[in-house]
Amino acid sequence: MDTVSGPKALRKTLHERGMRMTPQRQLVLDAVRELGHATPEQICRHVQRTAPTVNITTIYRTLDLLDRLGLVRHTHLGHGAPNYSVDPHEHVHLVCHRCGRVEEVPRELLDPLRGTLAERRGFELDATHLALSGTCRDCLKEPE
Repeated sequence: MDTVSGPKALRKTLHERGMRMTPQRQLVLDAVRELGHATPEQICRHVQRTAPTVNITTIYRTLDLLDRLGLVRHTHLGHGAPNYSVDPHEHVHLVCHRCGRVEEVPRELLDPLRGTLAERRGFELDATHLALSGTCRDCLKEPE
């Protein structure tokens, strides 16, 4: 696979920055790609199926590097560890604090807020790392 996050892209990006490709870096990137949205702990468990000696510290360092290189993206879905993905975040996450369900909605839903913030505060909203918490439709129907 030779996409933005493919093996050749990773090797090229690392080489351009004077870094080398390691098996651990490739395993982490492959795990993020295979899992979709995943926490560092989920990625670690996935990587350890193939490479049991890789520890969580290596996972965090590698994810940080891959994020800085633009090969993965992270989103905070509430309290706890961020979720990582290789896909561009063209959506906003809605996180239910009752049941924990995460729903994805188009970023365009925030365009009115983006315009208001730009106009009134001169602030440019980056919705690529954004999660909104609240209560989902199903939980609202149920008594507390």
